[in-house]
Amino acid sequence: MKKATFIILLIVTVISELKAQSFYNFRRGRDIIATFGTGTSSYFGDLNNPGDVIDTKLNLNFGLQYYFTERIAIRTEANYFRLSGDDAEADSEGRTVRNLSFRSDNFELNVVGIVQAFSNGTRFYQRPALNVYGFAGIGLLYFNPKTQVPDTDWNGAPLSDAGDYVALQPLQTEGVDYSRLAIVIPMGIGIKFKAGPFFNIGVEGGYRLTFTDYLDDVSTTYLLHSTLSGDPLRQALADRRHELDGNLPPLGVEEGQIRGNSGDNDGYFILNVKLEYYIPANILSSSKSKYNRRKRSRRARKR
Repeated sequence: MKKATFIILLIVTVISELKAQSFYNFRRGRDIIATFGTGTSSYFGDLNNPGDVIDTKLNLNFGLQYYFTERIAIRTEANYFRLSGDDAEADSEGRTVRNLSFRSDNFELNVVGIVQAFSNGTRFYQRPALNVYGFAGIGLLYFNPKTQVPDTDWNGAPLSDAGDYVALQPLQTEGVDYSRLAIVIPMGIGIKFKAGPFFNIGVEGGYRLTFTDYLDDVSTTYLLHSTLSGDPLRQALADRRHELDGNLPPLGVEEGQIRGNSGDNDGYFILNVKLEYYIPANILSSSKSKYNRRKRSRRARKR
C-alpha cells in the first residue's frame, strides 16, 4: 500500500508541475545528462536471510536523463548487477537443512520519471547546491539463476559437473518453465550535490517490484522425487538435503511438499553512488563543424 501511495503521489506531482510550466519559455543550455553509477545490489526472496538489507554484490549502470521542466526529468538506464542467496547463511534451522542456493548475473533496462524537490533554475548552472528527488517507472529484467553442482547425486554417485555453476531454469527443478525475462517497477529516492558547473555527485536507492517469483529458482513445491530418477543432476539440485546428511530422506515423496513461498514475488534493492555530467547541447553540431573545417583545410592544402 505504501509503495502504491508513493507512485500515485509522484504521478500527481508530475502532472501539476507540467501544467505550471511553459515548454516554450523553459530554456537552458544543457538539458541532457549522462549518468554513471556503481554500488551494491541486495536480493529479497525465498533464499535471503530475514533482516539482511544491504548486500555487497556489485552493480554498474549507465543512463541518459532529459529535463522537461526545471523539476521534472525522464531517465533511461541500463544496469548490470549480481544477486545471490544461500540457505546456509540463514538463522533458521529449517532453512539451513533445505540447503538451496543460487547466484544470478542480471541485466535491467528501465525508464523512470524523476521529480526534484527544488527547481534547477532556467540555466543548468543555476541549479541548487543540493537537491532531493523521487523516481518511479518501468523496466525489463533478464535474470539467470545458477547454482554450484554438488559432488554426488542422491545415490552417492559422482556428478560429472561437480563444482561448476549450471543454469537452473532449463532443469525446471519445480517443473515450471518460467521466463528469464520479467517486468519490474523501479521506485526510490536520491540526493545529489553540485560538484562544479557540469557535474553532480549523488547517492540513490531504489527498490524493484518484480512480476516473477523465480529470481532464485525457488517458489512452490517439490517435484516427486521418484519422477526425477532418470536425471540425477536435476534430482540432486531439486532437493539438496543429501549434501548435509546422506541419511536424510528426500522431501518430494508426496504431492505438495513446500519448497518456497509463492505468495510473494521476489525483489531487489539497488544502492548507488552516481556521477552526472551535463552534456553540451551543441555537441553534435560542434563535432560536425570541426569535421567540416578539417575537410576544408585539407582541400585548401591540396590546392
